[in-house]
Amino acid sequence: EPRSPWCCLAWTLLIGTMNSLVFLLNLLLMFVIFTIVLLPTIVVVYFGFQCHSQVLHSSARYCQSILDDNSSSALIILGFVIMSPLLVVAMAIYCSLARRLQLLVCFQPLSLALYKGGRWCHRGEGALCCARGCNTQLKAWV
Repeated sequence: EPRSPWCCLAWTLLIGTMNSLVFLLNLLLMFVIFTIVLLPTIVVVYFGFQCHSQVLHSSARYCQSILDDNSSSALIILGFVIMSPLLVVAMAIYCSLARRLQLLVCFQPLSLALYKGGRWCHRGEGALCCARGCNTQLKAWV
């Protein structure tokens, strides 16, 4: 049964807000995981660029005594070489965690705002929140 126009607008705003919050949660989770996993690459490339004479040429003691231009170039190259496998590891961790927490199932369809009768699920029905119909066999991806 269709909802009234004002009820439809209210439900659209509610579902849009919920979907935005789920999106921001996914984005925050992805940012935290990628930052933690890529931290070695970030540190190595930072020190490589900081101590190279053609880039920043820092006057820090470790740049003058330990790292010269050749070792700074090696750090920059090493940082970019180890970035590719770490990106794969970070994406695998995020996908595994998103699948385990069923975060992609939390997005609600706008048909809940247009028609009455769709039901919301609760924690005990297979996910933190799930789409219309509450199918516990629903998978975000195979």
